[in-house]
Amino acid sequence: MEIQEIKQRFGIIGNSPLLNRAINIANQVAPTDISVLITGESGSGKEVFSHIIHQMSPRKHGPFIAVNCGAIPEGTIDSELFGHEKGAYTGAVGERKGYFETVNGGTIFLDEIAEMPLGTQARLLRVLESGQYIKVGSSKVEKTNVRVIAATNVDVYEAVKNGKFREDLYYRLNTVPLRIPPLRDRKEDVYLLFRKFTSDFTDKYRTPPIQLDEDAQQILINYSWPGNIRQLKNMAEQLAVLERDRIITGQTLLSYIPAEATGRNLPMRLDNQPKEDFSERDILYKVLFDMKRDMVELKKLVADIIEHGGVSVNHATHSQTLNQLYRDIELPGTPDTQFTLQQPVNNNNNSTNPYNITHEAEEVEESLSLIDKESDLIRKALKKHKGKRKLAANELGISERTLYRKIKELNL
Repeated sequence: MEIQEIKQRFGIIGNSPLLNRAINIANQVAPTDISVLITGESGSGKEVFSHIIHQMSPRKHGPFIAVNCGAIPEGTIDSELFGHEKGAYTGAVGERKGYFETVNGGTIFLDEIAEMPLGTQARLLRVLESGQYIKVGSSKVEKTNVRVIAATNVDVYEAVKNGKFREDLYYRLNTVPLRIPPLRDRKEDVYLLFRKFTSDFTDKYRTPPIQLDEDAQQILINYSWPGNIRQLKNMAEQLAVLERDRIITGQTLLSYIPAEATGRNLPMRLDNQPKEDFSERDILYKVLFDMKRDMVELKKLVADIIEHGGVSVNHATHSQTLNQLYRDIELPGTPDTQFTLQQPVNNNNNSTNPYNITHEAEEVEESLSLIDKESDLIRKALKKHKGKRKLAANELGISERTLYRKIKELNL
């Protein structure tokens, strides 16, 4: 079956190359009995692909069941999957069939497989390798013919290295890896999905159609969508129900986007800032490098004045002024430096340094913590502008919203 036909049959919207590749892999692996591990962020549509694989396989007339492994308590998951005998544990008042027995001849979709306990993983591995399992409280070996499709939103290989997932089960499930792209990697599909969702909800609630102005469209496309398709669908439903003005502006759309979205909130730019897309880290490094360059230039200027006699001042004033200058210049990670000026000496070998400048430098290990530097710069900006956050944000070259978030994160 062609990719476009699969999209129409299962209600998939989008033309992203990454999405088309995922559909093509699902279509190719469906006729086999190979185990498939579907990976992707929460809300990206992993369960839809499990239905594609099942419906396109020879098992399509058999049963299909989706099991969320993370929603079943650890003490009962073995009973849920494999069944139990009467009296197997407290509360087991009768015999119970497990999913692997009831779905015999069909497909079982194990969502959030990384949440499965290690003991249950060993039982699952036996089913995958031999089709055999034992009910809880029984000694009789049962047989089943079930295709297993697993899915997770975490890095399973990292869980293997941390001892939280069996390595042999990982390679058994990962015969064919299938990655579902997040919505932020499908920017060309975002507006299409939004229009589909709003059309469905306006029909459902019998409200007038919704349209986005140009600014709103750009915000919609450029937002990172940490909740993926689920978050986009929820927003479309809210707009369809709550907004009286059916022309949605960018400002209106921003009110539905969380200001804090796990560190991936929508970037904002102040109107009086340059249009280059600098990250906060780039801005901080730029400020630090500029400060260090200014300090080095000031050192050279003062040393040149002293060595060449560019300014006629007495020795005591020189010493006091130079030391005060270096005390006033503070840069995170710069060693504390004290300059001492001695009386001019009549020594031909010392003509280039008539004041005999000596340095008493205390070596201090430089802090490389970006968080410390951020905290220091934000505190200085707030102190300089007497707590006025808008002015402090302008000084730092970041948005006021970002400054609020940083203050909260750093407990300033």
